[in-house]
Amino acid sequence: MAQVNVKPLADRVLVEPAAAEQKTAGGIIIPDTAKEKPQKGTVVAVGNGKKDEPMTVKVGDVVLYGKYSGTEINVDGRDYLIMKESDIFAIV
Repeated sequence: MAQVNVKPLADRVLVEPAAAEQKTAGGIIIPDTAKEKPQKGTVVAVGNGKKDEPMTVKVGDVVLYGKYSGTEINVDGRDYLIMKESDIFAIV
């Protein structure tokens, strides 16, 4: 996990998505065009939360989120997702 110079605002979270699966359980290699977007990632930065709603995730948590959650951004050549904490389903 790399140090990032981005500080999300309010209840936003910056997530580094996990790598997409390269092979199926049977060993078949999945081409780039057929790979599904990962729905799991590591929190790399969190905002301060809202006035009456403190943040429940912290840096380093591995989280599950919706397939189409967040906005893709690129910081220092690395891809991240920035999303509201409410888009996160679980901490694993």
